[in-house]
Amino acid sequence: MATVMQRIVKPKTQAAKRGLEVRAPKLEENDKVAMFIKGGHTSETITQVLKELYLLKKPNAITFKRKNIMRPFDDQSSIEFFSQKNDSSLFLFGSHSKKRPNNLVLGRLYDHHVLDMVELGVTHFRSMQDFPTEKIAMGTKPCLVFEGEAFEQDHEHRRLKNMLIDFFRGVKANNVRLQGLEHVLQFTALDGKVMVRSYKVLLKKSGSRTPRVELSEIGPALDLEVRRTRLASDDLYKKACKKPKKGKPKKVKNVKTDVFGAKMGRVHMERQDFSKLQTRKMKGLKRQAPSDKENAKKAKTESSEPSAQET
Repeated sequence: MATVMQRIVKPKTQAAKRGLEVRAPKLEENDKVAMFIKGGHTSETITQVLKELYLLKKPNAITFKRKNIMRPFDDQSSIEFFSQKNDSSLFLFGSHSKKRPNNLVLGRLYDHHVLDMVELGVTHFRSMQDFPTEKIAMGTKPCLVFEGEAFEQDHEHRRLKNMLIDFFRGVKANNVRLQGLEHVLQFTALDGKVMVRSYKVLLKKSGSRTPRVELSEIGPALDLEVRRTRLASDDLYKKACKKPKKGKPKKVKNVKTDVFGAKMGRVHMERQDFSKLQTRKMKGLKRQAPSDKENAKKAKTESSEPSAQET
């Protein structure tokens, strides 16, 4: 039986060494990069959709200017090659044909192998240019809003929701201030379609400390229909979501955290002997021994009393 030797790449320059360190496995992975790929034949609508979604995803995005003739549902070798070359784990492929007009394929990869793919058809599209409003800055982390029972009940829509969160989540942030919440992406599942809307958050004066919040639509606006899906099995999906033990926080016994973030602990102690308990000494409560004068006075009173025989 022939054995396959894994090729070990040794860097020859410092730049190559830094590049390999960036791509090396980590406990906390880097921000996911998405590839925007145009197929062999695309319509004007698909070209504009890829361009505007690329602007929303920047700076964690790579766009391919040349056309690539491929069919992701039939052969994934080209997608996996581009993923390994560009160190990316997400892709959006656009194409147009008579059988599947205005077609998008949204997918993600695990270990540079295709994990999930969902084929979406664009039935309605409005560009950013159709909304004459002020746009958001590049790299703004969006607030994702999902509406519709299908995202909770249907298995395919639940997986699609997870993919959309992976695709549009933006950079990792532990805390977000109110002024930093500028962009809202809304996904609505209704009548077998997924409607995507983009809004800018406007904070206006309200006469109090809490500002009045308004939403202004900035585009793009898309209506998508699910055509085909290729989802990973439960075992493979569980393996892709598995976290290493080193990355998990060490559990501390008898320590809990409440909803407000305060730590609460339970301390086990031995049974106390209250007779040996040292308390605060107070002069008023202290029992004093009788003095010599009090003893002499008590003896004199006893001797002065007549006995029963003398009387």
